[in-house]
Amino acid sequence: MLKKEFKKKDVKRARNLIRGNTGASSETQIGYKKIIKKYKEGDIWTENKKTWTIKNGIKQTISKLDKIKKEIFIPLCCPKCNNIIRHHLDKSNYKLHKKCHKCVVEYEHKLKIEGKYNKYIKKLKTKNSITSLKEIESYLLDAVNASNNTYVSEDGVVERWVGGLDKQKLTKEIKNNSEERLKFLKKQLKDEKN
Repeated sequence: MLKKEFKKKDVKRARNLIRGNTGASSETQIGYKKIIKKYKEGDIWTENKKTWTIKNGIKQTISKLDKIKKEIFIPLCCPKCNNIIRHHLDKSNYKLHKKCHKCVVEYEHKLKIEGKYNKYIKKLKTKNSITSLKEIESYLLDAVNASNNTYVSEDGVVERWVGGLDKQKLTKEIKNNSEERLKFLKKQLKDEKN
């Protein structure tokens, strides 16, 4: 004699197990059904104000700083020759050329043999000038737009000076001169490629 009588749900569960329907429900459930979306490798989607992707079968978030991390990150081995990056010159060369110091030296030696080294150096200097120009423009615009209506004298007295600079005119001049120089540098860079 059984101590416990089987309920209807127990019989349904046993029947489902015998038939191989292990995931089937044995009783009626009430509630909402969550929509499950299937994503595959490389898909990008937004969920709860976060951007997600699947890389190498793993669900990962995409942050705003991923591009910066990729630029800053220095791998263990040089992508070109697979030697370990351990020398201090390797790190600085990787940031510029994306290869170790030894590979850069070999590349520059090859350019010297071919007679293209001077053109290569001019191109690097021009790119450096473009970066410096953008930094200087940003610094000058910040300095012009800084609010300095009051000055503190040697005695500690706060003085208010009237007049000053025409901020709009100076901003316009800085931007125009910067654009003019940038056009010249880009033209120079284009001429060096040819």
